[in-house]
Amino acid sequence: MSLTGVLRPGHVSIRVLDLPAALTHYVDRLGLIESDRDEQGRVYLKGWDERDWFSVVLREADAPGMDYMGFKVDSPATLDRLAGRLREFGCKVERIPAGELKHCGERVRFDSPTGHSFELYAQKDYLGTAMGLQNPDPWHEECLKGMQVQRFDHCLLYGDDLDGTVKLFTEVLGFHISENVMDGELRIGCFLTCGMKAHDLAIIRHPEKNRFHHASFMLGTWEDVLRAADIIGRFKIPLDIGPTRHGITRGRTIYFFDPSGNRNEVFSGDYTYYPDYEPIRWTADSLGGAIFYHDQALNERFLTVVT
Repeated sequence: MSLTGVLRPGHVSIRVLDLPAALTHYVDRLGLIESDRDEQGRVYLKGWDERDWFSVVLREADAPGMDYMGFKVDSPATLDRLAGRLREFGCKVERIPAGELKHCGERVRFDSPTGHSFELYAQKDYLGTAMGLQNPDPWHEECLKGMQVQRFDHCLLYGDDLDGTVKLFTEVLGFHISENVMDGELRIGCFLTCGMKAHDLAIIRHPEKNRFHHASFMLGTWEDVLRAADIIGRFKIPLDIGPTRHGITRGRTIYFFDPSGNRNEVFSGDYTYYPDYEPIRWTADSLGGAIFYHDQALNERFLTVVT
């Protein structure tokens, strides 16, 4: 599969109530690496296996949640083309100059029918990893800390006009639907991919606009997920659910909360998606197993707590 247009998720900006407490959580517990700070007080983080300068931005604010999620595109020409298509779709589009986020080129920010803010960019400075590119080791001890998250992987968002945002991402940005959750003919959840992963973005129908369910970070194995559970227990991090497995996307997972109440996921495993695949369909009467395959039962907190 040739990747063109939108390449992958690039970053997420998360609001936190107490920045020092958030840094203890995201750096010492999850294992993200602090890569920079800026004059606005924002802190930039990356996973140990990510090559770009950052993938997570933390901003201290009065309320938790997500400011925006960013996706990398393949060229400045694509950035310009998609900015025009977003305007034609009816999005409010803002061009943010290079350098407003340190180490990041010009960004095109746009709103969505569910009320979330997203952005596209074509350039971000290269920082690299401790392993380097020449004869690299598979990992390096100086960069492994806490849960040892490898990268920021995806977000799950809640909002009202699910179908409108799905249309935006599929018809304008070229995403594919990998899985749908249906209540009869009503779509209540959608999992979208811009590459070969099971999903890069998931959206659930919800009466309120612009709600943030979780940011997800990838681990290598199921044993790594179990080790993350040990860290959650040792440091008394508020647990949501897990370790368990999803039916949707097949991910092996655990959910927990940062000190501000934002939900995080660490997971391993999914499947390879190809663009000729038909979407997997889940029905509302099987929702327990779709979300939590092991016990086949829903966790009400998982369905209702958002920031």
